Amino acid sequence: MIYTPLTVRAMNIAYSAHHGQYDKGGVPYIFHPIHVAESMTTEYAVCAALLHDVVEDTDISLADLEIVFPPEVTKAVSLLTHRPDQNYADYLRAIRNDSIALEVKLADIAHNSDLTRLDAAPELHDRLSKKYAEAIRILNSHE
Repeated sequence: MIYTPLTVRAMNIAYSAHHGQYDKGGVPYIFHPIHVAESMTTEYAVCAALLHDVVEDTDISLADLEIVFPPEVTKAVSLLTHRPDQNYADYLRAIRNDSIALEVKLADIAHNSDLTRLDAAPELHDRLSKKYAEAIRILNSHE
């Protein structure tokens, strides 16, 4: 991971925001954004990876992040925030137009595709595998 004052700030915000949250496998949620951030190649991508679920899953708003982070980071976080009224395919199509958001989303899907993290029934594994394969197809296409 790239450690700079900005990425440390993103790490601390993500850590505080996700405190007390657990993933479906029972692991503290913060390990997911940290895992995604570890594969990023730029400072801004690390920040976006650490923050990619903060607006969607916590009380922190995009406006809160805009006070602290450059527009490149907050734009990516905004694109990575899937809103309830947003069609999933349209959400993915918007992401692919931003290099930071795309890099984060591909790493996010890769980590989420590791179904050994879940104590789920085989039918859930099959559904998730298909969902993530379709997401990668959309992200890599020009449709």
